[in-house]
Amino acid sequence: MTETTQRRNTAGRQDGATSQGGKGAPGTRGSTAIADTVVAKIAGMAAREIPEVHNLGGGVTRAFGAVRQRVPGGGSGATQGVKVEVGERQAAVDLDVVVEYGAAIADTAADIRTNVVNAVERMTGLEVVEVNIAVDDVHLPDEEEEESEQQEGRRVA
Repeated sequence: MTETTQRRNTAGRQDGATSQGGKGAPGTRGSTAIADTVVAKIAGMAAREIPEVHNLGGGVTRAFGAVRQRVPGGGSGATQGVKVEVGERQAAVDLDVVVEYGAAIADTAADIRTNVVNAVERMTGLEVVEVNIAVDDVHLPDEEEEESEQQEGRRVA
């Protein structure tokens, strides 16, 4: 689903007057369409910038994402664990998050919200009305060693 958004150009005339020929300022002629996937990628990247975020997506989503990354043309998984709804001027974001053990979940969620809202609003001009966060798992330090051992065992020589 692709929606459109319009951004007003306030640099320049403050009185609302139009430019030559009555056609309006060049920045106001036409509309800009922003796809849902664009907003989802921005939100996913912004959430991953928070140091306490280990990964996005629930267990099943991460498993499918790992398979998809191994398939040529399967995508990078930037939108894994991210769902968005984009309207004409507003967007809502849902995130499934795995946090690092020891992180204060409430503080991490607040940091994620702030970063996602700032990134999406700055890059798209859309107003982010909500960022819903579901913490699906906590990543333990010893889990990483087990994951790497399992992957090494799967490799064929």
